[in-house]
Amino acid sequence: MRLLFLAVLRRHTGNSITAQRVRDHLEAAGHVCILKDPSDFESPSEISNFIKAESLEAAMALHLYRGGRLLPGHGIPFGIIFGGTDLNEDIKQGEKNKVMGEVLEEARFAVAFTESMKEAAQRQWPHAKDKIYVQSQGIATVPSTTFNWNTFLQRSEINQSADNLHVFLLICGLRQVKDPLYLVDAFSAWHQEEPNVYMVIVGPEVDPVFTREVKAKVKRTPGVRLIGEMTREDLHAVVKNCFAVVNSSVSEGMSAAILEAMDLEVPVLARNIPGNAAVVKHEVTGLLFSDPQEFVRLAKRLGGDPALEKQLVANGREYVRMYHSWQVERNTYGHLVRMLEGSSED
Repeated sequence: MRLLFLAVLRRHTGNSITAQRVRDHLEAAGHVCILKDPSDFESPSEISNFIKAESLEAAMALHLYRGGRLLPGHGIPFGIIFGGTDLNEDIKQGEKNKVMGEVLEEARFAVAFTESMKEAAQRQWPHAKDKIYVQSQGIATVPSTTFNWNTFLQRSEINQSADNLHVFLLICGLRQVKDPLYLVDAFSAWHQEEPNVYMVIVGPEVDPVFTREVKAKVKRTPGVRLIGEMTREDLHAVVKNCFAVVNSSVSEGMSAAILEAMDLEVPVLARNIPGNAAVVKHEVTGLLFSDPQEFVRLAKRLGGDPALEKQLVANGREYVRMYHSWQVERNTYGHLVRMLEGSSED
């Protein structure tokens, strides 16, 4: 079967990585999957022409609003994967909410990463409850074997000779919903007390205006560094070498960066929001903080308690192995896509 798959494809963002992984699953099941960004199409007629020209028989979209709204009305069956901001942010806006409800009505299936995402969707659109499935993200990490940590520290202008160096890594696209500046002032105050701690923000420049604000702030803030996007392999190598991975987002569907850190046996400190609390159990698989001061308290505790670090790492790794199997994810999408086969509309 030939499928169109719509997803926002900014490099190395969570949605982009998920989309590429799901495409690989679909192609492994013998389908042809053409991955496109919704911004590639300026109008419904452009999508319609593309579907005809490519002889596409079905479609999928990652993100109910951004991708999903473009799929109804083309005479082919489709499925949806919730992204995160669709259920956490777009749902609050009347017109977007209405459009998403209409998309769900026509979709053959919808996938939520967590039970709480499924429940949120069911509350909002009760008519769709029987077509929503839960499939957590499947995680596979591929750290580069040629990556040089010392070179990375030099590039980040971090004092490698600092005694007991602790690098905290915040991985995110530079946009407001990821709130990369949330911890910056509190972290910098801590760095001035303890010069061996650094925060490094890594990720692509998604929102140009906000990126300028982040760059300006980081430039004048001791102990905080900003690095542009990296290849996935190098990023995983950085994660493996850092002291802990941090997430300070206002909203998350399911953070791949958190799960990848767990897979690579690195401790996680995450802002206490529903998407993060769904995968990080406080003091079991990671640490949850509610404000910058609590983050610093927990980070200091982690740094001074090797037994806690060892426990979080072991539990996190086991959690990912049990609940975020790449093979189970592959099987699920292989099953779901069969709902689209042989059911094209006339």
